[in-house]
Amino acid sequence: MKKAVVIIPTYNERENIQKIVPALQKVFSTVKNWDMHVLVVDDTSPDKTYEVVKEMAKKEKNVHLLQNKQKAGLGGAYLKGMAEAFTKLDADIIFEFDADFSHDPDKIPEFLAAIDGGADFVLGSRYIKGGGIPADWGFHRKFLSVVGNMIIATVLTNFSIRDWTTGYRAITKDVYEAVHPLINSERFMGYTFQIGFLNNAVRKGFKVKEVPFKFVDRTIGESKLGAEYIKNTLLYIFKIRVDDVLNNRIFKFAFVGGLGTVVQLTTLTLLRLVIPTFKYLIFSNFLVATLLSIETAIASNFILNNLWTFADRKLESNQVLGKFLAFNAASLGSVIIQLIINTLGENVIGLHDLFVVPVVGFAIDTGMLFAICGIGIGLFWNFFAYNFFIWKKK
Repeated sequence: MKKAVVIIPTYNERENIQKIVPALQKVFSTVKNWDMHVLVVDDTSPDKTYEVVKEMAKKEKNVHLLQNKQKAGLGGAYLKGMAEAFTKLDADIIFEFDADFSHDPDKIPEFLAAIDGGADFVLGSRYIKGGGIPADWGFHRKFLSVVGNMIIATVLTNFSIRDWTTGYRAITKDVYEAVHPLINSERFMGYTFQIGFLNNAVRKGFKVKEVPFKFVDRTIGESKLGAEYIKNTLLYIFKIRVDDVLNNRIFKFAFVGGLGTVVQLTTLTLLRLVIPTFKYLIFSNFLVATLLSIETAIASNFILNNLWTFADRKLESNQVLGKFLAFNAASLGSVIIQLIINTLGENVIGLHDLFVVPVVGFAIDTGMLFAICGIGIGLFWNFFAYNFFIWKKK
């Protein structure tokens, strides 16, 4: 029989724990195909919640206590509870569950049915049909909850999940083993833990299912939700988004390409000033400058792509020369594209001044526009060639 462990983190929940465990046991008695257990993770509560749990554990074999000597916070308590449940209690899944009756114990069979149906991660959702939040919540609580979830979904660009911040969850061992190494840091120790754990599970491709439940506000004890929750949540989601952008290979390639464009255009402008015009040569000074500026940009792009864009596939020192030659060959398509556009532009449209840069005195003309157009089209070819030929996966 598969085993499920309901993890309840506690801090000064003496009165609540005396009521919630019997309520859970009543629900457990209706579950036929799962071996149900409760694990209370107590941060050595001043009200000695742990003593109540110890007495329960003596009478009921499926009640367990994990006592932290120092306050670990919500995320820390859950991580320690998960490690205990999956390694020592041999659980197949765990539940995240509040001691204060905010989470409806009667929904547990529905969570288990979702797991049996193939879900890896089940969320108790307040924001799908059948779910809800307290009608008597103040405006600020409703605003923080509803708008907060909308902000999280928007910043993380994932609207398939309706309740990112719910604390009522069922998580399989596979999800835990894949995700917990990624979030074992201080920034996940508070309520941000819930968002971080779920976000990483989604990114790993696990199947997430939401079941509706109506959140009930606590009647005993004090809420642990504070201003730190808002600050840490915002810091986390925006940091994740910035990291995603900065670590995205396409962004890196585009940035390097953009910098290469600056290098090329600057070199082109300077070379056109210093290379004389020879009337009887087959190539004009514009095309000679174009070729030299392209090679300068190619060298710049090769170095930066190797060190940054494709850092995970960085070339060995004995590969650099050969790959640089291959890089030039792969860039030939971009060079040809640019030469064709520049040549056609010069001969069909002509090199006409657009405006003169004040103080410096040189003119910006249509030749610069031809170069920009050629660079833009050439970038599409470059990314394909670099990704599949120069820094291909091993």
